[in-house]
Amino acid sequence: MTIRSTDLGTILSVWAHPDDETYLAGGIMAAARDDGQRVVCASASAGELGTSDPLTWPPSRLGRVRRWEAAAAMGVLGVDEHRILGLPDGALTAHSRAGHRWAEQLFDDVEPDTVLTFGADGMTYHPDHIAVHRWVTAAWRNSGRRARLLYATPTVADLARFGDLYEEWNMYMTDDRPTGVAAENADTHRCFAGAELDRKFVALRAMATQTGDVIAAIGEEVFREMVAEETFVAAEKFGAVEKFGAVETFDAVETFDAVETLPESQPAANR
Repeated sequence: MTIRSTDLGTILSVWAHPDDETYLAGGIMAAARDDGQRVVCASASAGELGTSDPLTWPPSRLGRVRRWEAAAAMGVLGVDEHRILGLPDGALTAHSRAGHRWAEQLFDDVEPDTVLTFGADGMTYHPDHIAVHRWVTAAWRNSGRRARLLYATPTVADLARFGDLYEEWNMYMTDDRPTGVAAENADTHRCFAGAELDRKFVALRAMATQTGDVIAAIGEEVFREMVAEETFVAAEKFGAVEKFGAVETFDAVETFDAVETLPESQPAANR
């Protein structure tokens, strides 16, 4: 049975770039805020390389604008605590030591009941997403696993319906593909509609540098259907405890991370 947003307590929502949180957890965060729960959202990077047009959007300009867009989106969702660490976009794996310290500090500062983040595949196999997954998972383990750790995942139905679009956008950054989970097997599965979906859509539309072209290409109706679903599974279901059992220190975790920097021409859809 899906966990209700009211059962999530204080939520720490940790991601790589502004817009990750709104796509994957915007509805859940908004519902929690409506119920009076504390929600702290954190982004490792400002997403300054998230464009296929770096001449129009040089990193300094895009990073600044994406911070403003994120502030607008958080305002729509009712999230009044949003932190951007500011590590280099596309190069998070080269900054594992800082990332692990950041994740540990977030756990200490917020003392969350529930943590929302990427699963091991990062949803799109983006190296930045996977780096954040590793940082958060290690911090969760080192904190004594006191919080509930939930990983974002697509459902089988979502992949069947929108998989061709994802391929058309070159959304996946390796030859691997997620398999998804059946909705009934998820720990938290929400399909938003009506005013709740309107709110999430407005928040995403506020991030125009990342969503404007997509909405124009596929239309508002299809886009709304594509973002209506938010699905999470508990870390234990992915074997996080066993997989990361030897990860105790920053140095140990860094051995997992291949230093990889993405080019500035990386499509915004992968950001």
